[in-house]
Amino acid sequence: MGATVAEGESGAGGDGGAGEDGCPLHEREVEIRSAGQAVGALTRPAGAGTGELLVYTGAAGLGKTAVLTEARREARRAGCTVLFARGGERQRHEPFRVVRQLVQPVLAALSDEERAQVFGPWEDIVGPAVGLLPPGGQLDPQGVRDGLDFVLTRLVQLRSPVAVIVDDLHWADPESLGWLAGFAVRARELPALLVLACRDEFPDDALTLQRGLVGRADRRHELRPLQPASVAHLVRAALGAEAEDAFCRHVWAVTAGNPYETTALLREVADQRLDPVEESTGQLRELAAGARGMTLRHWLDKIGPTTLQFAWAASMLGTDIRPDLAAVVCAQGPETADQSIRELRRHGVLTGTPGGRLEFVHPLIATSVYQSMPPAVRTGMHGVAAVETENAGLGLLTASRHLLETLPEGDGAIVGKLRRAAREHLAIGAPEAAQRCLRRAISEPPADEDRAVVLYELGCSALLTDPATTVNQLRLALADPYGPGPELRVDATFRLAQALAHSNRVGEAAAVCAEEAARTEPGPGRLRLEVAHFMFAAFQSEDADGRGRSRRLADFAQMLDMIGLAFTDAGAAAGVAADVAAGPGTGGGPTPDEVLFERDGLAHAVAVLRCWDLTLRGADRAEAIALAESALPGGRLPRSLGWTNTTWGFELPGILGISYLYADRVDRAEELFTEAVRAYEVAGWSGGHLGFAHLLTGMLRFRCGALAEAEDYLRRALRIAERIGPGTPLHWDAVGALAETLAARGQLAEALELTRTHAFGPPYPTVMVLPDAPTLYGRLLLARGDAPGAAATLTAAGAALDARGWRNTVWAPWLGHLARAIAPDQPDRARDLAGEAVRRARESGTDSAVGSALRLCAAVHDRPRAAELLAEAVRHLERSPARYEHAIALVDLGEALGTAPAARTALARGLELATHCGADGLAARAGELLRTGAPG
Repeated sequence: MGATVAEGESGAGGDGGAGEDGCPLHEREVEIRSAGQAVGALTRPAGAGTGELLVYTGAAGLGKTAVLTEARREARRAGCTVLFARGGERQRHEPFRVVRQLVQPVLAALSDEERAQVFGPWEDIVGPAVGLLPPGGQLDPQGVRDGLDFVLTRLVQLRSPVAVIVDDLHWADPESLGWLAGFAVRARELPALLVLACRDEFPDDALTLQRGLVGRADRRHELRPLQPASVAHLVRAALGAEAEDAFCRHVWAVTAGNPYETTALLREVADQRLDPVEESTGQLRELAAGARGMTLRHWLDKIGPTTLQFAWAASMLGTDIRPDLAAVVCAQGPETADQSIRELRRHGVLTGTPGGRLEFVHPLIATSVYQSMPPAVRTGMHGVAAVETENAGLGLLTASRHLLETLPEGDGAIVGKLRRAAREHLAIGAPEAAQRCLRRAISEPPADEDRAVVLYELGCSALLTDPATTVNQLRLALADPYGPGPELRVDATFRLAQALAHSNRVGEAAAVCAEEAARTEPGPGRLRLEVAHFMFAAFQSEDADGRGRSRRLADFAQMLDMIGLAFTDAGAAAGVAADVAAGPGTGGGPTPDEVLFERDGLAHAVAVLRCWDLTLRGADRAEAIALAESALPGGRLPRSLGWTNTTWGFELPGILGISYLYADRVDRAEELFTEAVRAYEVAGWSGGHLGFAHLLTGMLRFRCGALAEAEDYLRRALRIAERIGPGTPLHWDAVGALAETLAARGQLAEALELTRTHAFGPPYPTVMVLPDAPTLYGRLLLARGDAPGAAATLTAAGAALDARGWRNTVWAPWLGHLARAIAPDQPDRARDLAGEAVRRARESGTDSAVGSALRLCAAVHDRPRAAELLAEAVRHLERSPARYEHAIALVDLGEALGTAPAARTALARGLELATHCGADGLAARAGELLRTGAPG
């Protein structure tokens, strides 16, 4: 395939002028040769090219841009597709701007067939971010980054080899920088060369990304100042061969060998017609200071006020400047603007192709021009630029950065634009950019009656990325004297509770919903808050009134049933709702329309919560399954409980699937979890939501004995959890479930190291963990030989669970493992505890629960009784989906049978099943027992 040029030839170069005027670059041979070697490695024949990361660093003016220009030329000569972008100091607040510069030209030129091949299923997610589709709904930032990885990978495959070149990376927008930091790792596996240039001037919040990128470089070059001989060559090339050695040496001294400053000084020398002789050296330092400082007086003297106004407008627009837009911003007509451009070209300020886009010759010049603007002029021109940028069809995504630079004036129209811009930022997966707009809207300020709504929008914009911001802003919105409207107030409370729950403050989440429900008028809003209170309370690991809350949940469900029964008569329905929802002495009641609580899925939500409550209590599985089925009209999730529906969030469909899983209905659980993964991938939600879906799928695979698949899914969940941050509920769940899986595979040492690395142990989070964290921690202590520590941990865990009324022996099998821990010293008590575990399991009626409890019970009995218990356990487990548990029971049974003929049959079956499950440690044990022929 031939070369594709995805960037223009104009662009700032000018680090010292070397390389831009046909002269060789001085003292940059090593850097240029390195680029050539990297391009050569990339373009090896027969598809053997490999990707690299090449980074050039150095202070401003040392020649990074000129070196990158040579790298671009070399890549084009070698037949590479070149994707080029440049960070802009004034454009750091335009999300995905660098990404758009890189890929938009080549993506827009693809045929329909190629576009479908490159985008695959990601077009609706990546398209808005790269500017090829209008913004739609809110996107998950991680999903956009994952989609960009996919698209760039496909693009590289289609147009390989590819050179991705980014100049002034320190000014890249955070969204592009974050994506590049991740893609740089993947690019090594592709025929793609990444070439980056930057100063050591990254914002504080980007330092981690900078260290990751620069530190990961295969080749890194730090550019140094020029030596005196090279500066002398530049002096004589600019001023003539007769320039004296002393003069050249002094130029080097006052510029410290910086190529850009040298060229700027030589331009001043030429303008002043200063002879390049030793007698003139006394004036060099003053000229260099003027050229370096470039104050307002400097620019007025140099180019005049009219031309300077055009330069100001251009400096505000950043890079890739549209001449017509700059002219409008500075209020110049076509003829005046053309004259300004000619003057700026003549003075080496702007460059570009005739009739095309403009660039500053060097970013330092753009910075100097911008900083020379009087503050009032700068603010006013930004206001004009915001309007004219939008009028020019560049949209609010671009115009909003100018609005951020204007002074607050209490302008409602500005507030409206900033709010719309925030929605567009969210719609391309840039929540931080949305938050900047909304914070600026609040400082405008909005009208009193709108302030709470803007605070609400600010809080919601951070829900996926910054729960702390969400909590603070939504509390302010709810406390605002005017406050949001009733419907918005309910939703703000629910979002606040979500953010608290995701921050391991689930008790506060439940309390917030209960307190707001008490203040809310009867109707669907109040009912939603009451349901939310029950939902968040259900996730608390400890609750002094857990049993009472279960009773109240049942009463609440009965109340909803009463409303539903009365619904055939609208008037009666309203009356019933008033009686049971308004409470004594409140007066009034909801309208018949408000009684249509099914619209919000209240009945389905409560059915799920009751199912979950019964599941955790270890109640009869038939009753729990009946409730689960009632929440799935037609066997499908209703829209209000959908995985991507924001009415309730992912928690309710999640616990519904786990309830099915613990009840041995893995068919239903698999349908739900498969739908979750698909829904999140289609929606581009690659953050915590997809991590939770991977967690659930991993738990399902573990339960079904597919341990290798379970490990894979759980590692995916853990990777996502680590991106989000330690201590989140997903992080605890993923570490615990993965540790349990590794132990089952026979990798106990790795499981223990995992829990140590991730601090899985006391103190435990306030939110419940799947599997139960204290129980699992006790089991791991027992596995490593610490029976006393395990006994103490499991005893405390059991006390807390019993106080809450949670008796599920699958989620928290503490009784059986506690029995094992104390059996050597307290055999009678151990048998009592194990027997209680079996009784509880039988109450649920779930084969896997009964079989597992019987297996653990057998461990604390003598061999004859153990064989009887294990034989029954096998019968239960072979009717269940729990193949790993079935394999353990078979091996235990073979060992308990000793030399009986049936022992080898049980061991052989156990070995086959353990091997199929990927339980390597169990398979090795079974094989050893078969080889020795002397079980036990």
